[in-house]
Amino acid sequence: MRKLLILLLLSALLGGCAVLPENTGRQASTAYTDTRDTYLGRLYSAGAAAHPGESAFHLLGNGLDAFVARAVLAQEAERSIDLQYYMIHSDHVGTLLLNQVLEAADRGVRVRILLDDIDEGSRDFRIAIFDQHPNIEVRIFNPFGRNVSRIWQYITGFGRQTRRAHNKSYTVDNIATIIGGRNIGDEYFERDPKLAFQDLDVLAIGPVAQAVSNSFDQYWNHKLSYPIATLLGDRKPTLEEYREARQQYRQRLSEIEESDYLERLRNSDLARQLRSGSHHFEWAVGQVFADPPDKLLHETSEAEYRMMRELLPYLESARRELIVLSPYFVPGKEGVAFFHRLREKGVRVRILTNSLASTDVSIVHAGYIRYRKALLRMGVELWELNHRTTREERKAMSEGYVGKSKSSLHAKAFVADRETVFIGSLNFDPRSVIQNTEIGVVFRSPVLGGRIAEAFDENIEKEAYRLELVRDEDTGQEKILWHGYSGGKPVTFESEPNAGFWRTLGIHLMRWLPIESQI
Repeated sequence: MRKLLILLLLSALLGGCAVLPENTGRQASTAYTDTRDTYLGRLYSAGAAAHPGESAFHLLGNGLDAFVARAVLAQEAERSIDLQYYMIHSDHVGTLLLNQVLEAADRGVRVRILLDDIDEGSRDFRIAIFDQHPNIEVRIFNPFGRNVSRIWQYITGFGRQTRRAHNKSYTVDNIATIIGGRNIGDEYFERDPKLAFQDLDVLAIGPVAQAVSNSFDQYWNHKLSYPIATLLGDRKPTLEEYREARQQYRQRLSEIEESDYLERLRNSDLARQLRSGSHHFEWAVGQVFADPPDKLLHETSEAEYRMMRELLPYLESARRELIVLSPYFVPGKEGVAFFHRLREKGVRVRILTNSLASTDVSIVHAGYIRYRKALLRMGVELWELNHRTTREERKAMSEGYVGKSKSSLHAKAFVADRETVFIGSLNFDPRSVIQNTEIGVVFRSPVLGGRIAEAFDENIEKEAYRLELVRDEDTGQEKILWHGYSGGKPVTFESEPNAGFWRTLGIHLMRWLPIESQI
């Protein structure tokens, strides 16, 4: 009987193995290098002579501007558009942006779309439709097999399939690029009525874009990068299905032509200035850091594949102040020791992350809370975003109004001494540092660094809770207080604000699970 059970189990396992097709037929391609005569090339050249070796930078702090910048770049594209994202949704913003990309492809622009496979699966047909366009190619990075359920592959491929390409970049004509925290979807551009992220991207024109292109090409031509047509085989869309999908796309666009995003694209100062070449950029030397795609093929213990090693000197360079923005913040023992060294040097350290109420991934909060008291003891200033989106605000957003997000932090950045800036896809947690691949840029700009720091100074008390470590008079034990504002009045909480009993209990139970390396 036991042998029979073993045979049945082995049969189930063998029958449930994920199978990927041969990936030998894909054609290598690289970024175009002869793009200085394009509109964007001429835009860069107009200021480059006075700023040798530097790139032109512009911060994209709100969702409307982040949409406008991407859309205008697509409209001005003449040779190529390269998109690498963790997720691309087919919602309002996703539809509008992908339409700009489609229109560029219709003009003859080469489009390469590289997606991680975390969010595809049932969406294969939708993204494969784009691959049917003669000027668009779609590839999926580190794909799941299409013959077995993803849940089963997560279980059997734990430690391999759980490691993803989290990179986010949007590069046009190898001259202009946008990198930062945003995926493509409503919630990342402040339109989703249920979940609106506070996020941050940066537009860079010049050498930074070429460095991003080099990273993109490494991923695009890597053996983990599969053409969507290869993955789907006989199930890929037919020409007739492609034509039908384009018609449906045009119908969808006609239904949302009154979008606030399109109005801003037509009439905003940013759009006009980018089109006319009159926009004022800040010039600085920038350096792009990106995990190599081989990181996903090597053991997590092999630190030489982590871009964080190269970022550490910039963090350590802080002499007076370090501001860190990270939606998922799990410093670990090494991170705590690092911040302790900064504090011993007299550096003021301020960290903004999500509260339990504002986070969209509660399990990460369970890892973070292990380190709060240790950080507070050494004088690190911890701030947690105040989840303050009201029912009225959510209703207004669902009706098309786009205001400042107050729901969840999603920006990943740091500023050292108000002049050295990092913006990218990297969270300060083990998943980003050790498990996934990431990308970001560091540049030195007192103007932009000062702008981020001043916005932090001006808004932090209104937008976030300040954590204070005190000793309970009755028990003598340490406890945390949360100081913030509600309805314009100061309030203090003695437990996770606005999170509810069961959610708070859940994360305190999860904190004991041995899962820190995965969050």
